[in-house]
Amino acid sequence: MNAYPFTLIKKETDILHTPTLLVIGGIHGNEPGSYFATALLSQYYTIKKGNLWIVPDLNQLSIQNNSRGVNGDLNRKFAEIDPRDPDYSIVKDIQTIIREPQVGLILNLHDGHGFYRKEYQNTIFNPNAWGQTCVIDQNTLDDTHPFGNLNEIASKVRHRLNGNLIENYHLFDVRNTNTRFDDEAMKHSLTYFAVTHNKPAFAIETSKNLPTLHHKVFYQLQAIEGYMKIMGIEFESSLELNPDIIEKILQNHGSLTINNNLYLNLKDLKNSLSFIPLQSKQNDFEFSHPLGSVRRNQQHYDLFIGNQKISTLIPSYYPKEKCSDLITVLIDGKYEQMTFAKDFFATADFKIVNHDPNTRVNIIGFTKKGAKDESNVRITLKDLDSKYAIDTFRKSYRIEFYRQNCFCGMVLVHFK
Repeated sequence: MNAYPFTLIKKETDILHTPTLLVIGGIHGNEPGSYFATALLSQYYTIKKGNLWIVPDLNQLSIQNNSRGVNGDLNRKFAEIDPRDPDYSIVKDIQTIIREPQVGLILNLHDGHGFYRKEYQNTIFNPNAWGQTCVIDQNTLDDTHPFGNLNEIASKVRHRLNGNLIENYHLFDVRNTNTRFDDEAMKHSLTYFAVTHNKPAFAIETSKNLPTLHHKVFYQLQAIEGYMKIMGIEFESSLELNPDIIEKILQNHGSLTINNNLYLNLKDLKNSLSFIPLQSKQNDFEFSHPLGSVRRNQQHYDLFIGNQKISTLIPSYYPKEKCSDLITVLIDGKYEQMTFAKDFFATADFKIVNHDPNTRVNIIGFTKKGAKDESNVRITLKDLDSKYAIDTFRKSYRIEFYRQNCFCGMVLVHFK
């Protein structure tokens, strides 16, 4: 279990002899390019040499609320923070990680306003804009460090980015805040905290004025790859850096397992699901997506992928019963066995084979007059009431198992 108030994903090959790149997304909850880029980095990249640590959701509550910071600007709390501040544990824990000896370089990802230009053009293109910049706090570190020439490294990444622009006006530049002498506010930032501890640190700022999320993620991932190559980190990616491909992948929200006995495929999930069998006191939500999170809101549960609310679960509370979780299903004439919290696909029909007289099967959306147990019945898509489907295409349905008044578990059927 992760002991931090955020997620830390480690991809390591040699922690003793090669440096680690620490990539942080979500310090500001209304900058989705940052945290969706780190999500794809954790899902689609394999490290072959070197080490990569990823924090995709540093400020999870602010991400859910699509807010810069529900408790104030988290990126202005690194010089000092009151122990009573709700963000205290976040700041102290990430500071500890930054100071880890093996961490050799830190990237803090952002989406910033406008497009940075050294000379004023208009309110979008000007020297006060942050978008499309590789940000450094100073030119070099005070101590000799293999990655201590911050300006040179940022310039190399800028050159890489500008060689593969979607549009020419997306041009990147290096922005040096000269924090120690010129920027009092930035003295409280995460990157300046790192620099003062002799850790090379950079911010990547894609523009909030880019037209789509996948544009931002495209540039963020390009920049991260540039820093990995500079550090000698070798990697393989199953993701082609193409904006159109990234757009499709961002629509994949993965799946959710609850209490290890209930499974939901989050693809095309309806925006509200009722009578979900949960426990009254404590429920364990496990998302396959690194940005998956849940927020209890009075009598229901809101499911999020990053700042996107996927669905709301309206529960029915049941005690959990320990039942045999081995299920036999006849799918299109072929027998298969599975356990709770799984799904299967049927083309023509399916039948739940149940030999346990103490277990009751409830196929949500199917009704057979006089039948309390809906096992051992052949079911086609036409037999199901579409209003009970869990997906917007009305092809996915819940199959629930009960023993007396206790909930055992659930599987999903998807009709092709």
